[in-house]
Amino acid sequence: MPASSLHALLDLSGRVAIVTGGSRGLGLQIAEALGEFGARIVLVARKAAELEAAEQSLKAQGIDAAGFTADLSRPEAIEALCGLVGARYPQVDILVNNAGTSWGAPTQDHPLEGWNKVMAINLTGIFLLTQAVAKRWMLPARRGRILNIASIEGLRGHHSDLVGTIGYNTAKGGLVNFTRALAAEWGPHGITVNALAPGYFHSKLTAATLDQHEAQLVAHTPRGELGGSQDLKGAALLLASDASAHISGQILAVDGGYTAI
Repeated sequence: MPASSLHALLDLSGRVAIVTGGSRGLGLQIAEALGEFGARIVLVARKAAELEAAEQSLKAQGIDAAGFTADLSRPEAIEALCGLVGARYPQVDILVNNAGTSWGAPTQDHPLEGWNKVMAINLTGIFLLTQAVAKRWMLPARRGRILNIASIEGLRGHHSDLVGTIGYNTAKGGLVNFTRALAAEWGPHGITVNALAPGYFHSKLTAATLDQHEAQLVAHTPRGELGGSQDLKGAALLLASDASAHISGQILAVDGGYTAI
């Protein structure tokens, strides 16, 4: 195999990647990785100021990026988003479903409001956006890469020392099987569907948990530290590129070995 062939498999030049929840944290980290390897990045987030800052940060790195505000818990917002993206780009090749939220409460006291909010963003919004992107771009082209950002919380039980997150855990578990079911259905159409299951990373979503339990979580992680600002990039690039052409329906934990114990 020629030495340059692996570089070509990872090359995303000319491809368009939608990254939801892309204005900060894990989403922005993934956007940086895909953009560094040539993808044109479509950032989607709810807050315009954060989105603008992320877009400018990517552009400063030489990455072609454009930001679009959208509340993905609203079906009408997804339709409008696809219209705006379609007016700017002829094709979408990669979809990274990263946007998510959580709600902390003991299960016996978990409010229906919190449950519905988590499900609307972490499952229903992902279903609707994936459906819309595939129907408009990927299925007609018979190619595409879909990368869902699940969580180790969707792979295992939630420790009783931590605040309850039954809605989040349930949604992430659902996203794991959403990934597998969709990979099986859309594989014949040239679309791969995989998921990353991050462990504990410093982010706005995990801030409350880490404030109280960081030492405990680090002690449980064989690698001895939490996820950092580079730790999702390689895995995301692999699963978004041609290097993963024969990988589909897989859930890759990126957790420093947390789930190995």
